[in-house]
Formats: sequence, C-alpha cells, structure tokens
Amino acid sequence: MTDADLQRLVNAFYAKVRDDASLGPVFGAAVENWPEHLEKLGAFWSSVMRTTGRYKGSPMGAHLRHAAAIEPAMFDRWLALWRETAAQELAAEHAAAVVEKAERIAESLKLALYFRLEPATPRPYKSTPIFDELSLPAGLRRQHSTKAGVWGLIRVLEGRLLYDCDGDTRELRAGDEQVIEPQQPHSVEPLGAMRMQVDFFDQPPRKLQRRNRPEGAQLAAPAL
Repeated sequence: MTDADLQRLVNAFYAKVRDDASLGPVFGAAVENWPEHLEKLGAFWSSVMRTTGRYKGSPMGAHLRHAAAIEPAMFDRWLALWRETAAQELAAEHAAAVVEKAERIAESLKLALYFRLEPATPRPYKSTPIFDELSLPAGLRRQHSTKAGVWGLIRVLEGRLLYDCDGDTRELRAGDEQVIEPQQPHSVEPLGAMRMQVDFFDQPPRKLQRRNRPEGAQLAAPAL
C-alpha cells in the first residue's frame, strides 16, 4: 500500500462524505479549504498505515472543537462509507487493514467525545503529556511504580502497547485502559506506532462512564 493508494482512498471517500445528507453539512461547516484538508488527511493515513510520520496535528482536538455537531448516528454512517470506499479503491487485504485501523481509532474518538465531555469521578489530579512511540520516556519503558497512595490509569489512545506488571504481560490496544495500583511494579513498551497518556489519582479510579451509546453499538473512525 503506497501513499498514492491512501490519498486516492481519502479523495474518493470524502467526495462521498461531502454529498452525504447526514455527514455533508457537518463537514461543510467544519472544513474551509478542502484541497488542503484532503492533503492533511492523506498525510494522516500515511502516518497511521505506513508510520511515515508525515502527519503533524491533533485529531482529538479537531473533533472536540466540533463535538456539539457530532451525533452518535453519524459514526455508523461514516464507517459504512469508509468500508465501501476502501473495498472499491484498495486490494482486499489493504482494505481490511485500513478498516481495522479505523475501528481501533474509533476508540480514541470515544474517549475524546464521551469520557472527556462527561468524566467519571474521581477526577485525576495530574496527567502526563500524550506520548507516542518516540516520545515515551525511558523511565516508563523500564520497571517502575507509583508512590504510596497514588493510583495510575494508562489510556491507550491509538495503536498497541505491551504492559508488563511484575512479569505478567498483556497487550493494550486503542481504547483500552489499565489501572495501576500504588507501588505496583510495571513497565510499558510500544508495539509500533501508538499514543498513550497516564492519569494519576489519590484514590482508585472508577470505570469510565459511557453516554448516548446503545449496548453493542460501534463508533466509527474519526471524521477528520
């Protein structure tokens, strides 16, 4: 899969989005310069699928700015069009790969739109910056622990992460969370391109609350 393949997919997909009765008005109000936007989206998918690092931006921030206009039903429509266009524009194995990636990215969008707009309590008293596979500090890659009385919550925003808790390892994917108990030895290691953040609490963090999402429903990938 080349950058040209991904750009062709993006161009064909957003042509459909702009004509869609549900999605078109939202994008029409959000995007001022379509040629520039399509180029940026091509760079985004190049970075996601080919780890080229071409994309420089914040998908989360883009969605949060337009959160009031985004309705849950639009997510399913977005993903349906993405699947349809991927099947038309790419070889079957490449289409499957971009659809799978889109579904995983959907979980990071869920966190941005649903958790942050309606956070569970207690609230973290501190959070790390968002780290990627390059900026993740060496101290987090080797075994370490929080202080007494400090709970951590690892949130995987994109990609995959290997979490090791004193020899017990598990793979975390986009949308997964991992509670870290006080003074619990652990380490993390990126499995390719990823983005993660750690929140800190002075008491056990509650499970994140969901809002406006029917049981079993699936959110679509970001409408970048």
